[in-house]
Amino acid sequence: MFSQTYVTRREPMATGFVRGRNTVRHTKRSLGSISQIAIICMLTLVFGLIYVAEGTKATSYDYEISSVETEITEMNVKLDDLAVEKARLNSVATAENSTVAAAMEYATVSGYATE
Repeated sequence: MFSQTYVTRREPMATGFVRGRNTVRHTKRSLGSISQIAIICMLTLVFGLIYVAEGTKATSYDYEISSVETEITEMNVKLDDLAVEKARLNSVATAENSTVAAAMEYATVSGYATE
């Protein structure tokens, strides 16, 4: 029959062939320097476009705020004009209903000054 020898410890062979391991060695691949530069340029471009887009949003908000502030100023001017008009109307109504004004005589022109 066959003579069998038992090995208590497996040792790797000098040729590199070992059970359960690949005999092919893969080299680690990485991007080249041109690819890395291209990727960095693309990322910079994308972040720049995002920055510009956000800047234009802020500018458009400034224009909207400016138009609203102008509208508020115009309405405040109208409010002041209406307050003056209300005071005029109230003073006329108060003067017509007062007892002092009722006791006064109407003014008439008695004559003009001559030289």
